[in-house]
Amino acid sequence: MRKFLVVLDDSRECLNAMRFAAMRAAHTGAGVTILSVIPPDEFNHWIGVGEVMREEARERIHAHFEVFAKWMRDRQGVDPELVIREGEAVPEILQFIENDPEIGVLVLGAGTGRKGPGPLVTQLTKNSGALPVPMTIVPGDLSKEKLEAIT
Repeated sequence: MRKFLVVLDDSRECLNAMRFAAMRAAHTGAGVTILSVIPPDEFNHWIGVGEVMREEARERIHAHFEVFAKWMRDRQGVDPELVIREGEAVPEILQFIENDPEIGVLVLGAGTGRKGPGPLVTQLTKNSGALPVPMTIVPGDLSKEKLEAIT
């Protein structure tokens, strides 16, 4: 079975990437893995404070994941898995893809503002020729109807 890998972050465009991955997985019999990467600079405090912040970040990620997972299970019949890593986002994403041979497609949401598509899309497209899997970039402003039509 192949899996779609989606990156969970705090961006608005993440929602469309989640929808796209779930819909494609439902239509193709694939799975969905949701990867969230906690940046290391969030914990550069005293050890005790850093541990509390790390736990709060994990709780926040689990809460967001449960919202997406419930929608995927209820609406698409897809039961996603959550993976949380700590480190720099791009190297962690690439390492995860390298270590999981079932990952077939990386799905990212692209921002629609003046700042461009977002740092992940920008960094990963620069190295897209070296990616071990195809990357799908989902525009952040696509409607649900348009997503359903193309998946």
